[in-house]
Amino acid sequence: MFFNSTLYSNTYNISKILFNKRALLPLVLFAFLLTPATQEIVLQSLSDAFLQVSIFVAGTLFLYYYLVDKFPQLELTYVRRHAPNLEVPISAVLGALPGCGGAIIVVTQYTKRQASFGSVVAVLTATMGDAAFLLLATRPFDGMIVLSTGLIVGSISGYIVNKIHNVDYLAPEADSIPKNQPTIQDTPIKYAGRVFWRIVFIPSLIIALMLAFQFDFSAISYQLNEANIFFGAVCALIVVSLWAFTSKGETYQELTAEDDLQNKPSRLNRVMQDTHFVTAWVVAAFVLYELTMLFLGLDLKAWFMNYAVLAPLIGLLIGLLPGCGPQIVVTTLYIQGVIPFSALIANAISNDGDALFPAIALAPKAAFIATIYSTVPAFIVGYSVYYFFE
Repeated sequence: MFFNSTLYSNTYNISKILFNKRALLPLVLFAFLLTPATQEIVLQSLSDAFLQVSIFVAGTLFLYYYLVDKFPQLELTYVRRHAPNLEVPISAVLGALPGCGGAIIVVTQYTKRQASFGSVVAVLTATMGDAAFLLLATRPFDGMIVLSTGLIVGSISGYIVNKIHNVDYLAPEADSIPKNQPTIQDTPIKYAGRVFWRIVFIPSLIIALMLAFQFDFSAISYQLNEANIFFGAVCALIVVSLWAFTSKGETYQELTAEDDLQNKPSRLNRVMQDTHFVTAWVVAAFVLYELTMLFLGLDLKAWFMNYAVLAPLIGLLIGLLPGCGPQIVVTTLYIQGVIPFSALIANAISNDGDALFPAIALAPKAAFIATIYSTVPAFIVGYSVYYFFE
């Protein structure tokens, strides 16, 4: 009897892993690493993703969450309570804050009839989601331009929408909103993640800063350079694996959005969750780009140059996909010099990040209309940048 129950339990656990779509990423990466033709490319891509992106994202996130914890007014919920006439621009500011937290706050307030429909349009137009952390960590000047543009465009869009519709347009009835949300408990995987980051963060940051300042490790020793590449690749694989197994990975939302955290999560847990999510999608983008070049001979940069007029439209259409994952891919391609700035900014304005998921669940019609409204300024701004600056 004991044997049968143990066998059933092990079979059930294996089946859960097999049906975890997130697990496909580390499994595919291991397969490519074991293939001689792709081993070197994937190893370098993993190392670059961790040492050139992930570690700076983690540092940016830690600073951001430290400031938010130190100065709660940065979240602007306090300001909103004391300045109701500034609801739309404050909602846009909440959207412009990196990550999706500000946008989710406004969407939740709207579903409780505590914020206007124009505020929803403003915050969804202004938000860039987790892709903002990636851009700010690697291209801070470009990041500030994108976020500032989103803030201005979001505010204008929100005011216009509130002139067209009443404030409670398509808002659900208050008694239709679930009152209690499940609490996500700590797990051994999350504990392992905290141990991992406490060990590798400082040495990884030192190596990453030296690389950022063009320090040539190979000039000192070929073995040292190879060791750095191997170290970065292993760290990237660990981070991707941690991301893969912190969720069941069964739905589209679990693939493209952050995991829910337990109540009052620690700063390290928040940094770790966001960094793992961003890293997984950056690794996927890096490896996919390099393998596309290797196997298909398709130079995406040359393709976008030849069909540059389509770039803002493509960025806009990808922005319509819910979740931050696809948007991180767009930002990664911009950082790699594959797509132009017009495509990035069109994507940033049209994308709604993870905030679209609660909107779809609680007010699907409002989510659809708000998304349509955000595509209009995305198209205008994207093609204005294309025609006047590119």
